[in-house]
Amino acid sequence: MDDRQRMEALRQGKPQAMDELLARYGGLLRYVIGGILPHPQEAEDCFSEVCLLLWQKAGCYDPAKGALAPWLTALARNAALSRLRALKREAAHQAEAEPVCREGPEERAARAEQADRLKRALARLNGEERQLFYRKYYYLQPMAQIAAEMGLSPRAAEGRLYRLRKRLRQELGGDEP
Repeated sequence: MDDRQRMEALRQGKPQAMDELLARYGGLLRYVIGGILPHPQEAEDCFSEVCLLLWQKAGCYDPAKGALAPWLTALARNAALSRLRALKREAAHQAEAEPVCREGPEERAARAEQADRLKRALARLNGEERQLFYRKYYYLQPMAQIAAEMGLSPRAAEGRLYRLRKRLRQELGGDEP
């Protein structure tokens, strides 16, 4: 059974499809979540939430828009980041921090335009550069882990990331360091 068939079976409510998807992608989901939520219990709770989301949102997956693995990693990443934000809000609430100012429509529009420009710039990167960027800033992985898994020394990985950030900053019209 391929991924499309698994997702179709999941849409039809067949539990064995979920078992097969988790057997195939469970390690990847745990890997993404674990990089964002280092506490094992929080990561496990988030993994359970992702499984529930997968069950509920199976109909949202469109194979015409891309492969299943990136869709699943985005689902896991977003759930982990939401959980991390909730944990931070809870900690801030307990510490009675000052309320955060909400941004207005102009700020939201500017942020959306900036995100679109960044997305286009990232699409122009080669595979290794894109992987380095996403691991550091999308999956929030530590540099030591990135370097080890990409077969680089930590210093080489940091140097490449520095040059990549500098190039993106110039390309996007940011300030020079």
